[in-house]
Formats: sequence, structure tokens, C-alpha cells
Amino acid sequence: MAKQFDHISDDHSGFILAQHIFFVGSAGHDSRVNISPKGMDSLRILGPNRIIWRNLTGSGNETAGHLAQINRMTLMWCGFETRPMILRCYGSARTLHPRDADFAPLNAEFAASDGARQIYDVHVDLVQTSCGYAVPFFDYAGERDVLEKWTENKGTDGIETYWRERNQHTIDGIPTQIIADAE
Repeated sequence: MAKQFDHISDDHSGFILAQHIFFVGSAGHDSRVNISPKGMDSLRILGPNRIIWRNLTGSGNETAGHLAQINRMTLMWCGFETRPMILRCYGSARTLHPRDADFAPLNAEFAASDGARQIYDVHVDLVQTSCGYAVPFFDYAGERDVLEKWTENKGTDGIETYWRERNQHTIDGIPTQIIADAE
């Protein structure tokens, strides 16, 4: 049976931090709903109603475009290894780009990466847990290093070029605001 809470408890934090992957859900006004898997030590819990997660450069940039239209986000974790639980955090988020003043101090919470393109500062207004009994077991085999190597090979200039060529709009054409002069 699902249970709802108005904040992230210590038990919730322990569960979240034990997971190797989380999922982000967002949508614009008339856009497709996007659900994206995230990993690579990209999330921090900063309080009972605050989570930050760092978005690294990738093929899509849906969340930034969606949040520019509708400020809502859902984060979800599943217990794949031991504890059968699904935990969702619902809320709103600020999108911070490297050019924003608040980006650098929050980015310092994570290991350095030239591929860091946004940090989402999430205000959680509802936490929901459910049983997760139908979620299968999966064994964690380790992190992939493909994105880190790709980022290193591109370099800072190559990443900015990639943002200009591939990350300025969602698949539905919504501007992502990744490049300041393109807005």
C-alpha cells in the first residue's frame, strides 16, 4: 500500500543513497512525457525537502526544456537488489546552468566534470513509497566510464559545440536555454 509523506525521512534518505540509479520524469505543456535514467554519483540530498542532481551532457536535454515551461519534476528509485520498495519524490525545480551564480557552489558537491550542463535544485513537496514487490532483482555490476571518456575526448570547446548543435531544443522543439545567447 502506498504511503505519502511531506518530507524525506532518514529512512527514505538511506534507501535513496543505497540505489545506483534513479529516474527523472518531466513534461512540457504539449510535449511528450520524458523519463530518463540517471546514475554516476549525480545526486545529493541537502535537506528534508531538497535534492540536487547534476545533469551531464548527453544526447537529449528534455528536462531543461520542460522545466522552462512547467516547473514540475518527479524523481523515482526502485529497490532492485534487496529492499522491495519504490520511492517517488514529487516537486518543483530550479534549472541552473554553468553561467548561473548558484551553479558553481552546487556543482562543487560532485567530482569535477566538463560535461556538467545543468544542476536541478529540487524542492520536494511529496514523497510516496509503495511496495515494489513486482520489481525484479538486478545485480549491480559497476559504473560505465563511456560518458566520462566521451567528455574528456570532446574537451570544453567540443562540449559547448555539442550543446549548440544537439542540446538547444527538446525532441518537441522546446528551447532548453543551454546557450545564453540563443535565448
